[in-house]
Amino acid sequence: MAFTGRIGLLVPSSNTTVETEFFKVLPTGVTLHVARLFIAVVNTESIAKMVETLESQSKLLASADVDVIVLGATAPSFLKGLGYDKEMSKRIEDATGKPATTTSTALLQALQVLGVQKLSLGSAYSPKVNDICGGFIEANGFEVVAKEGLDVIDNLQIGRLDVETAYDLGRKVDRPEAQGVVLACTNWKSMDIIERLENDLGKPVLSTTQVSIWGALRKIGYEGSIPGYGRLLRTFAKEAVPA
Repeated sequence: MAFTGRIGLLVPSSNTTVETEFFKVLPTGVTLHVARLFIAVVNTESIAKMVETLESQSKLLASADVDVIVLGATAPSFLKGLGYDKEMSKRIEDATGKPATTTSTALLQALQVLGVQKLSLGSAYSPKVNDICGGFIEANGFEVVAKEGLDVIDNLQIGRLDVETAYDLGRKVDRPEAQGVVLACTNWKSMDIIERLENDLGKPVLSTTQVSIWGALRKIGYEGSIPGYGRLLRTFAKEAVPA
């Protein structure tokens, strides 16, 4: 029997990328159901405000009897540092009774599974938000050896960036000592260049949309291979990771 499941995705309202990349990658039999959290510009104030409706929008997704709810937004799941991602998941689970995860949680798990302790970080963010992202990763026990952002604040503008900007920044931010490269922001097109960038760099490349897809599928018990979008989804690593 073919694998089936329903993923509930909480999307930043002005994000025009993450849904299309989910739809492109999800295996046959797994459906996507979406609710939105308002945000227009990517700064610390608007990021914090975005999750004010987390519970109400999660309840709407739960009414579709989804199997998992994913906060598919990078910055709102790392904004306040160590443990904030788990706090967001708990709020969703308490409101809905459904299993939940976040982009940031999935990123940490993917780094662990792939054995990436030292990484380079590229993002679409401003230097301030990029520093918060790097600080969150390091607070969880990893080392960020280099980081750079594109300094784009308007979220619609981020969604209009060409996918090659992710490839170019991934090449630029990579360092010999980095065991992997992270591309952060689910509104920044990334999925179509991951495989090429991995081949060019000879190391894992993790985008925050890619890890969100992986984390959601793991939560609902999927174990198949999804080729074409990097080592993480192609090998679909099955090692135990923290909840």
